[in-house]
Parts: sequence; C-alpha cells; structure tokens
Amino acid sequence: MLEALLPSSVVTAEAFADEAGEQCFPGEEDLVATAAPGRRNEFVTARRCAREALASLGHPPVAIRSGPRREPVWPDGVAGSITHCSGYRGAAIARTDDVVSLGIDAEPHAPLPPRVIGAVTAPGDVEHLAELTRADPSVHWDRVLFSAKEAVYKAWFPLTRRWLGFTDARLAIDPATHTFTAELGIDGTRIDGGEPLTTLHGRCLISRDLVVTAVWVAADTTSGVREMPPPG
Repeated sequence: MLEALLPSSVVTAEAFADEAGEQCFPGEEDLVATAAPGRRNEFVTARRCAREALASLGHPPVAIRSGPRREPVWPDGVAGSITHCSGYRGAAIARTDDVVSLGIDAEPHAPLPPRVIGAVTAPGDVEHLAELTRADPSVHWDRVLFSAKEAVYKAWFPLTRRWLGFTDARLAIDPATHTFTAELGIDGTRIDGGEPLTTLHGRCLISRDLVVTAVWVAADTTSGVREMPPPG
C-alpha cells in the first residue's frame, strides 16, 4: 500500500498482523516496558518493518529509539516514518540525498468520532469535507483528512522541530486523484536552512478497510530542497 503512494526512492515495508511472541529488539525494550500487550505488539512489528526497510538501503539492524516527541530517531543520512493501527503496521525509509523528510499514517476507514472533528479541522475544512462527501459519499473523508494531517506533521517536525497543530494545516483534497495539499498557517522556517515550508503535498489510498496517507519533501541537488509534487 505504501509503495503505491511514495516515489521510487523510498523503500517501504508493511505487515497486516503481528508474529506471536515476537520480542523487542535489543535497545528498545524500555520504550514499551509499561505498554499494554496490544500496544507492545504493534510497536515490535512496526519497528521490525522499519529495520527491513533500512536493510534494503544497506543499513545493519539497529535499535530505533524515540525522540522528544516520540518520533523515531534514524541513522545518519536516513529519513523515515512509521505508522500502525488495527490490522496494519508500516514503515517508509529513504536516503536524505533523495528525500529529506517524509510522513506516513494509517487509520481504519471509518468515520471520526463527532467530538474529534471540531478538534482537527481548520477554517474551511468542514465545508471542504461536505464537498468531498457530495463528490464521493463512499469515502469517510473526515478520516482521510485526519490521517493526512498526521502524515503532514510527521514530515514537518524533523525539518522544523516545532509543533504543528491540526488547526494549523488547511487541507485541499482532490477526490479524483486522491492527492492533497496542506497549506501551513505557521512559520515554516527549517533547521537545515532549506526553503521554508508553506505547503506540503501528499497522496492517500483507501483499501482493505484502511486509509493510508503519505507526505514527502524531496531533495533537489541543483536548487536546494523543494517539495515534491504528487505524481500523476
């Protein structure tokens, strides 16, 4: 599913079930020492997916620790993202020579709880969701919007090291191409000196009762860093 969303320079790995009795990788046990069994299992499987993707890029297996916002900490020269939800775990990895940041998210394809919608929508989002529902009522667009904003944050944070709230990103989703653009409403100055982030682009896929979204920022060796437009 992730491979269908991301450029060829990104390596992905995913799983739809956990392996019974699988143990934490050495150096990661403390990260889920007090977690419930379900949370522990999804953590172990998702981290295994990440190591499988890293191996495809020639990296040896290593513990993937968490940063201050619980973001995965990758080896030097690597950008990556991890996601998990009921029935799905996935990871996406790229060399920073190709992609300087990326974010993925997976969610069940089901309506958001009504109490959540008000907390995750920016001005204009509610009206946009109504338009999307008229265009294709078979899709739970509120869940797509939620997942897309999660992916946007995961791509945003490594480049800015700042919080980005749900209401700080206004989404425009194309129901025909399943691509989206996030207009960012706060300072997008980057810690790597690249072009400030004002918009991010991504894609979404709905399959197997899941919503999967992906956002990436590509490296351009001739003109600095630019946002990669969605394919298609």
